Amino acid sequence: MNQITLNTAAILIFGVTFSILLGPWLQISPAVPAIATAAILAVVVIDTLGFQGQGSTLFLDWFAQKSPQYRERILHHEAGHFLAAHLLEIPVTGYTLSAWEALGQGQPGQGGVSFDDLTLGISLPSQLLDRYCTVWMAGAAAEFLVYDSVEGGDDDRQKLKSVTLSLEQNWRQKEHWAGMQAKALLEQNWSAFKSLVEAMGDRASVSECCEVINHHRQADHHSTTLGRQNLEK
Repeated sequence: MNQITLNTAAILIFGVTFSILLGPWLQISPAVPAIATAAILAVVVIDTLGFQGQGSTLFLDWFAQKSPQYRERILHHEAGHFLAAHLLEIPVTGYTLSAWEALGQGQPGQGGVSFDDLTLGISLPSQLLDRYCTVWMAGAAAEFLVYDSVEGGDDDRQKLKSVTLSLEQNWRQKEHWAGMQAKALLEQNWSAFKSLVEAMGDRASVSECCEVINHHRQADHHSTTLGRQNLEK
């Protein structure tokens, strides 16, 4: 049973327990909470065994998506992944910003930015691993730069840890290094990042998002060049 399913069950059972305490004042029959608890446990088991916890993910995401702040944080997080992947020449094949969008595209979990399939093994070139690690940490880096805090990215860090351990590398050092690289990459292409956030918020296509990045990269490069020329004068 995954953590999301456990959290969902805990929340629902807490609600039932609370209703039991208030039952005498609300004139609720003791049988009602008992039936509700049994139903919750049955649903959790079915969701875990039959749907790999996807139902819990969809429920929690549907509830969380009601918060504009949550939606904005997810948007910035995924834009960080998208920008880093494009700049590091890892083709982006699609993106979703909610579990329901992911379900519609046949993707498991809460969605996010998807890339070309990659076989991660002992023969993976070090340079390519570094690129992917930077992309995985770019979502958290984007959150930190925008909100000065990080709430998401657990799956990204777990993926980085799993891959680096399989290659017998120090995952903590790799995570720290990749996080610093991702942060620097976003800072150097900040106008591209902000425009990408806007484009993704409008659900622009992958190709349109790439065009937005390329356009602002050229503008950033031109601005940087002018700044250097002025300093040299």
